Amino acid sequence: MNTVRINITLPLEIAEMLKNVKNKSAFIAEAIKERVEKEEKAHLIKELSEGYRVRKKEDNELSLDWDTTSGDGID
Repeated sequence: MNTVRINITLPLEIAEMLKNVKNKSAFIAEAIKERVEKEEKAHLIKELSEGYRVRKKEDNELSLDWDTTSGDGID
């Protein structure tokens, strides 16, 4: 994996939390990765929810169209 050196500034309380972490770079990289993945997942869920809401009426109409044919041939 390619790496880049960056300098960051942290609040003292956060820096103290890292005091006993041996590989601070790996720890911070993993925390950032988890946070970004969490935000991307939340964004995707929001987009999907909005899409389902928009299509709800169309899906209900389609379901009603098939409702009359799904019982054909069943006694």
